Amino acid sequence: MSSNPDTWERGGIDNDQRIETLARIRCVLLQHGRLGKDAMQLAENDDLYAAGMTSLASVNVMLALESEFGVEFPDQMLNRSMFITVGAIEAALRKAAGA
Repeated sequence: MSSNPDTWERGGIDNDQRIETLARIRCVLLQHGRLGKDAMQLAENDDLYAAGMTSLASVNVMLALESEFGVEFPDQMLNRSMFITVGAIEAALRKAAGA
């Protein structure tokens, strides 16, 4: 389930790539989010903390996202609102990638 990292880093994401990106985010959440819900069934706007993610799990998610997408989140982006939903994570990834 990987897309071309060069495409991601350039920010050139079409709708199919966006769908794949959201699936990759959900996979990271499945592996690292320690959610009480199935991450693959989460809607883009479901509250991840309400679904069981803790602050510690969000750090693990952040590190896994950086590795998965080849980006580094600037310190000023590291806050609870960045990890509140799948959609918020996707927006943060785009911003971190300079899209």
